[in-house]
Amino acid sequence: MTLLDARASNPTTGGPSFSLKNRIVRCVWNVTWLLLASWTPPMMRTWRCFLLRIFGAQVASTANVYSTAKVWLPSNLVLGEHACVGPRVTVYNMAKITLNERALVSQGAHLCAGTHDIEDKHFQLKTRPITLGSRAWIAAEAFVGPGVSIGDGAVLGARGCTFRDLEPWTVYAGNPARVLRPRTPVHDTSKAASPEQTGQRI
Repeated sequence: MTLLDARASNPTTGGPSFSLKNRIVRCVWNVTWLLLASWTPPMMRTWRCFLLRIFGAQVASTANVYSTAKVWLPSNLVLGEHACVGPRVTVYNMAKITLNERALVSQGAHLCAGTHDIEDKHFQLKTRPITLGSRAWIAAEAFVGPGVSIGDGAVLGARGCTFRDLEPWTVYAGNPARVLRPRTPVHDTSKAASPEQTGQRI
C-alpha cells in the first residue's frame, strides 16, 4: 500500500501522502513523458501508448492518449479499444481509472480519483477508482470525482461536474450534473473509429 497514514506523515504541514517508492516512480515518469512524449504530434499515439505500457498501464493497441494529457501514475490506468484521453486532460489516478471500449475524455477534462477526509484533523487522503463505460463521453473541461462509475454511453456535458454515478445512455450537464435527456444507444459493430473516438475536438 503506497498511501500513507496522515497521522504519521502530517500532510497538512507538508508531509507526503504516498510512499517514497511511489514518489520516485512518478518523478521518473514525469521526466520521461516531458522529454519523450509531451512534444509529439497526434499521429505518434503508438509511441505514447508504448511509454505508458513501460510504466505499467494497460493500454489497448487502438487507444489514444494525447501528448498534452497528464497521467499521474500509469500503473493505475486502463484503456480499452479505441478509448481516448484528449488534449490537456488530467488523469489524477491515485486509484485506478478505467476507460472501456470507445470511451472518450475531451480536452481539459479532469478525472480525480482522490479526496480528503474533511472530518479528520489529519486530513487523511482517500482514494476511490473511476470507471467509464463503453462509448461514454466526458466533454470538454468536465470534472468526474472519486468513486464515480459512468454508465455505457452516458454523456457528461462541457464543464459539467459529477460526484455520483451516471446512468447508461443518458445525457447530463451542469454542476452538479443533472439529467437532460436520454441518449439513443449505439449498436454499431464496425471496428472503424468515429471522429469522437479518434480524439477530434468536439
